[in-house]
Amino acid sequence: MLTQEQLGRLLADMESDCVERTVSTTKDDKFAEAICAFANDLPNHRKPGYLLIGVRDNGKLAGLQVTDELLKTLAAIRSDGNVLPQPTMGVARFSLDGGDVAVVEVQPSDLPPVRYRGRVWVRVGPRRAIASEQDERILSERRVALAREFDARPCLESSVSDIALGQFDAYRREAIDAETIATNHRSIEAQLASLRLYVLERNTATHAGILLFGKNPRYFLPGAYVQFLKFPGTSATDIPSDQAEISGDLLSVLRELETRLKVLIQTTLQQVGGLQERLLPDYPEKALRELLDFIGNPP
Repeated sequence: MLTQEQLGRLLADMESDCVERTVSTTKDDKFAEAICAFANDLPNHRKPGYLLIGVRDNGKLAGLQVTDELLKTLAAIRSDGNVLPQPTMGVARFSLDGGDVAVVEVQPSDLPPVRYRGRVWVRVGPRRAIASEQDERILSERRVALAREFDARPCLESSVSDIALGQFDAYRREAIDAETIATNHRSIEAQLASLRLYVLERNTATHAGILLFGKNPRYFLPGAYVQFLKFPGTSATDIPSDQAEISGDLLSVLRELETRLKVLIQTTLQQVGGLQERLLPDYPEKALRELLDFIGNPP
């Protein structure tokens, strides 16, 4: 969400087509149409659009008092089922000298065209309009172009602070030669983005970045864990004698699994002749490593 200083600049910028101003607090349809248009981002600015409620067309404040009910109404537009696919948006209230301003920040959708009650709304300069057939074709083609595998998509609401940079640095030193690292003066975000672990346009990590180096992957991906079960027999219907949900970044998960599985391997002494003996595990450690490699790199 933008800061109060950024809001002041938006109020003064009368030429931006990323801003819509209104003094009405009851035109729910108009609010939803504006949100839909910003989410479609037909000009392809790839930056948020802002609906400012309590601001006149000339940028002056209308002396509005923003209530909690208004904020709830605006927030409900996201999930009431009329704007689909659901937009990514935030709602906030700013109290300024001339009155309150309700701000709706709308992120460009990666799945355009976005429709409000079946209609596609777009921004045409300073106004919104129903999309033409050509507009819809452009948005549909953009959807195909933006389509990515799950691991390369942005993990919304994450940031570079959610990545364990120490682990990333250790990985970088293993994967990239020291001379290349020494001559690399890019920001850490740019380095992560070069490996598809970060999306610079959104200032957010990708799902791959969170899974590989995230401090708490399950906060963003609740299913990012391995269920460990130890059964006393050979039937999956037996009551487990040990169980755990192993979570964390991928390397930590693999290390924890390796430790737990090694404990399960029983080793016996086998006489090979004379006074010579050798340790014989009931499960080869090499096969164990292949199993863990399969978990870390599924087909």
